[in-house]
Amino acid sequence: MSTAPAAASTQDLTQTPAHELLALYRSGQTSPVEVTQAVLQRIARLNPHINAFCLVDEAAAMASARASEARWQAHRQQGAPVGALEGVPSSIKDLILTRGWPTLRGSRTVDPNQAWEVDAPATARLREAGAVLLGKTTTPEFGCKGETNSPATGITRNPWNLLHTPGGSSGGTAAAVAAGLGPLSVGTDGAGSVRIPAAFCGNVGLKPSFGRVPAYPLSPFGSVAHLGPHTLSVRDAAMMMNVLKQPDARDWTALPPDVSDYTVGLEDGIRGLRIAYSPTLGFAKNIHPEVAASVAAAVQVLQALGAHVEHIDPGFEDPLDITTGLWFLGAYTVWQGLSAAQQAVTDPDFRAEAELGAQLSALQVQQLHQRRGVLGSHMRQFMQRYDLLVTPAVSIPAFEARAAGTAPMTPEAMLGWTPFSYPFNLTQQPAITVPCGLTRSGLPMGLQIVGPMFGDALVLRAARAYESVMPVGRPVL
Repeated sequence: MSTAPAAASTQDLTQTPAHELLALYRSGQTSPVEVTQAVLQRIARLNPHINAFCLVDEAAAMASARASEARWQAHRQQGAPVGALEGVPSSIKDLILTRGWPTLRGSRTVDPNQAWEVDAPATARLREAGAVLLGKTTTPEFGCKGETNSPATGITRNPWNLLHTPGGSSGGTAAAVAAGLGPLSVGTDGAGSVRIPAAFCGNVGLKPSFGRVPAYPLSPFGSVAHLGPHTLSVRDAAMMMNVLKQPDARDWTALPPDVSDYTVGLEDGIRGLRIAYSPTLGFAKNIHPEVAASVAAAVQVLQALGAHVEHIDPGFEDPLDITTGLWFLGAYTVWQGLSAAQQAVTDPDFRAEAELGAQLSALQVQQLHQRRGVLGSHMRQFMQRYDLLVTPAVSIPAFEARAAGTAPMTPEAMLGWTPFSYPFNLTQQPAITVPCGLTRSGLPMGLQIVGPMFGDALVLRAARAYESVMPVGRPVL
């Protein structure tokens, strides 16, 4: 095993972005084994308090790290090839199939004692790229809400303040990355589930254009559900996207292959770009004043970087009822596939969603799809006038962590506090959250950058421009 330089402590290694780890591996200053050991030790210390992982496989992770270290040694000695994420500790949200590990979807209804022989496309691509898979991160049952709690796995907590939620449904993913429990994780986003926890935990979270990251099996919640990277830095997200966007024939909704390298041009800046700035999208209310002020300051930074910013709303009404209608229908679809015994042990929040979904008629569902199409067309046309749209990521900082079933389930309770995320699941546009400061009480806030459909590389480039002049610290744990 390589020896890290004296300046590189275990704490440093667990807080190091993936692209910097790769540089350290390349130079021989540290190794995948050393880094994986450091991360696993940190997981053992912190996960009992944060509950970011529902499964950790130390033996498999160390075996993968040793194999990766051998490949790095061959690379340095003989020029042998290494993977794009070779030796980087990574995790997988527990909605995503992972060979050899149960995918329980945050639910007591899934039997862990069955053959787990299939990798989802995202998992397969990470393995092929040499990532060291640590385990599965927590999710609410079936990814059903914007906070992470469930009867199966309990409450997941925010590393910045353990009394607060990391958000959801990729809350375990966000908490793991923020806490230094592996710099890369894959999340899913059906109404904000990557971007909400990224904002709450002070990380980078990207929802790519729908279909850019292949999925299998497809989500029961339909074509609002995206997969995307959750990382410590924008460069890490670009590197991860290069891996995740590789084609997979199992997803018939996937976009045509994209052979571009998202790290190329990442540092080109935003001078001359046309940015629409909408602090409320024209309908959002009750925005936390510190969030509003932080995002307004971030927009001034974008202007200082040379972007042409226009304060303008995109001109659509709040599509909350479209989002929740389609979402509740998906919950009811899953519910109908459960036995009475399984239904009896579900999360009360999921049960409530399914009950609301059961009330929708076929005509109402068709009308929701039609209204979604109108919104999607409207935004395609709006984005012809602007390169990017900038908004707050979430209207509030992280709220207090709570048990499943604490609050009555209504559309407003479910998503009314995150009005900036769900519209862009309906439109399928790429959108990224980057940290833009801390509240006076020390909770992260996020800036959202939305691109035109298929403009994933541009979204990453703009996020990197902002990140380059506004770095954000990590929680002290």
